[in-house]
Amino acid sequence: MINASTNTTQLTLLQRLQTIRLGRWFVILMPMLWLAAFFFIPFLVVFKISLSEAMIAVPPYSPLLEWDPNNAYATLKVTFGNYLFLFESRFYLDAYLSSLRIAAVSTFFTLIIGFPIAYLIARSGSMARTILLSLVILPFWTSFLLRVYAWMSLLKKNGLVNDTLMSLGLIDQPLQILQTDVAVYIGIVYTYLPFMILPLYTTLEKMDMSLIEAAKDLGAKPWRAFCSVTLPLAKPGIIAGCLLVFIPAVGEFVIPSLLGGSDTLMIGRVLWDEFFLNRDWPLASAVAIIMLIVLVGPIMFMRNGNKEAL
Repeated sequence: MINASTNTTQLTLLQRLQTIRLGRWFVILMPMLWLAAFFFIPFLVVFKISLSEAMIAVPPYSPLLEWDPNNAYATLKVTFGNYLFLFESRFYLDAYLSSLRIAAVSTFFTLIIGFPIAYLIARSGSMARTILLSLVILPFWTSFLLRVYAWMSLLKKNGLVNDTLMSLGLIDQPLQILQTDVAVYIGIVYTYLPFMILPLYTTLEKMDMSLIEAAKDLGAKPWRAFCSVTLPLAKPGIIAGCLLVFIPAVGEFVIPSLLGGSDTLMIGRVLWDEFFLNRDWPLASAVAIIMLIVLVGPIMFMRNGNKEAL
């Protein structure tokens, strides 16, 4: 009787373990299917187009696989000329470097501005925290395009910014802010600031304030306590916020087009021109693939490095 009861218990435990494993596989399978449908398959389509040649047709590129019904064989035509052209042309290299520079500078200023705001929200009371978080999320209630257009009216020569500076006596004549890189920085920082604040707030809100008090009791000054305690504990939020700002800022198209000048070169505008003006889909697809590799490659390297360190 004891053996039978033990076997029944073991069988029940095995069934429960199998149910848990099936549940885990189901939970993992759903996001994997989502990534396959909306990322991996479109990525393969774009990669296929990048290996073809541009031509005047619909669609405007040559097929990779051509079937000859007379001889009953298929011909595979693959070209890497689009990628070679990208590495040979200085224009596209400058576009990549300019996009990385603008995105990096914008991410830096977004972090500098967003960290104090996130720290203030995390240390506020429950009522004030709710109000401040609502103010951070409030811009999402309006159209992104309308917000960018609003900055156009603010930054123009007779806009509110120049009028305010002139009324305060800080400048004698209006500054040329619109259609410059400065306007692009302002637009990106303003637009993506909530994406920096929210991850930082989530990390700082969980921080144990007794650690800072202990550092002060041991003789650490406020700046030393901040660098030794707060910053290391906020590192996950800093990394998450910087990635959420940097990655979309590299491929930004609307802000450079509306706020930037003709010399503001970013890869998003290059992609638009190649796709819709030049109708060179293979070259535009190659530009998109290289940009994806530039962004995803370092992230995967950092992730593997963190795993090895752990």
